[in-house]
Amino acid sequence: MPYNGEVKVGGAPDVHELTDLIITKVAVGPMNNNAYLLRCRDSGDQLLIDAAAEPRTLLGLIGDDGIASVVTTHQHGDHWGALAEVKAATGARTYAGRYDAEGIPVPTDVLVEDGDTVRVGRIELTARHLVGHTPGSIALVYDDPHGHPHLWTGDCLFPGGVGNTHDDPEAFTRLLGDVTTKLFDALPDETWVYPGHGNDTSLGAERPHLAEWRKRGW
Repeated sequence: MPYNGEVKVGGAPDVHELTDLIITKVAVGPMNNNAYLLRCRDSGDQLLIDAAAEPRTLLGLIGDDGIASVVTTHQHGDHWGALAEVKAATGARTYAGRYDAEGIPVPTDVLVEDGDTVRVGRIELTARHLVGHTPGSIALVYDDPHGHPHLWTGDCLFPGGVGNTHDDPEAFTRLLGDVTTKLFDALPDETWVYPGHGNDTSLGAERPHLAEWRKRGW
């Protein structure tokens, strides 16, 4: 079946097969978090985005090949609930945004700044620092040379709006500004968006609603 990104906790993962990269999406935990396993076809190296919950599920997904690294998109506990167990079992290096790392109880091996490159085998992901949902959230961009970009947004962008800014107008303005300038202004409509919860979307599907989000304030 073609990939559609619709997964549920306890259900099967969904696999998005690109020319150079295999993306496996699974839903885990009581808050229906998405975790994404990225595998470089050339080297076989693997990277996990958000070891959110259910370490047994994630380790089963990873398999015997292990993982080189785990990226935590932000400091909220539902996105790192299985990180300690996954790191202990695999020895993976941990990555997180510089300004969120201190809020993650598992030590961060690599502090990520805006524009940094995170590699998995021959695949390069570009980090974008987004402020508002948390001080140090990061999104990851894969600029696929064979097609459109792919974007992992954590809790900063979902179908229908940006992430929760906890009734803080200043934080909302900053988050919407960062999402607009660093994602919407920099990437084409075809960009596939993989959020931290729920179904996938595209920048093209969300772009017409930016003014509406700004007006409503959330």
